Amino acid sequence: MKSQIKVLSVILVLAMLVMVSGCADQGTTDTGNEEDTVTKEATIGYVLWDGEIASTNVMKLVLEQAGYDVEIIAVDAGALYQGLADSQFDFTTSAWLPQTQRNYWEQYGDDIDSVAVNLEDCRIGLVVPTYVTIDSIEELNDNKEQFNGEIIGIDPGAGIMSTTETAIENYSLDYELVSSSSAGMTAELKSSIEDDDWVVVTLWSPHWAFNSFDLKYLEDPNGVYGEADHVETLARVGLEEDDPELYGIISRFQWTHDDIQSVMSNLEAGMSEEEAAQEWVDANPEKVNEWLGTEE
Repeated sequence: MKSQIKVLSVILVLAMLVMVSGCADQGTTDTGNEEDTVTKEATIGYVLWDGEIASTNVMKLVLEQAGYDVEIIAVDAGALYQGLADSQFDFTTSAWLPQTQRNYWEQYGDDIDSVAVNLEDCRIGLVVPTYVTIDSIEELNDNKEQFNGEIIGIDPGAGIMSTTETAIENYSLDYELVSSSSAGMTAELKSSIEDDDWVVVTLWSPHWAFNSFDLKYLEDPNGVYGEADHVETLARVGLEEDDPELYGIISRFQWTHDDIQSVMSNLEAGMSEEEAAQEWVDANPEKVNEWLGTEE
């Protein structure tokens, strides 16, 4: 009798194990029958310029709203173009064309997809407060004393500085180009405006200073500073086929100088990149929905 009970117990245990195993198998099968969860990922390359920091962080938040896991990677301009050509990045919103980054486009452009222009009329040149009563570079020499014979510049190796040296020669300006830094230049600009002094600086747009002060470019009749650039969204070849949703979002991404400069102003005021981007996204739901393709 005891032997029969022992055999019965063993049979019951084995039966329970089979049932548990069957349930586990059934659970695995059920999971397999459920719709697979697809991880949506995007990698954005960008250069560490204030405007491109702003656009990249805004786009990161927008894509996260669309369910993407987003990685942003800062590189220099040459590595950005090479990375797109080699498919290391999905896209960038940081391409200054046709002038500023022309050499990189000529080298890598055949292996990169030009998606769309996201920002128009990006200029460099000589800038003064709007209360200054001259409008052209040609008028600088006649007002040398008002400007103390100085053009306030930025880092000596910057492209705008070499172009300004060319402008001084081209217009025969009796001025000294004072090397500084971007922060030093804007500090001098701010101080001069507070005192209603005349000042001329090397500047470019978009830049947060245009949101903070009333400024104007001096006309450049000789075209030394060239035509205005635009900023393009570029993508790796094949992204449109690999991820039509992502491609659609970045192809609709377009904004204004007021948009980008509001983010840049908050960065200058001390906000983190994420906070400044989030404030803009929260304040502009209609534009974000337009990019996402979900506007009513």
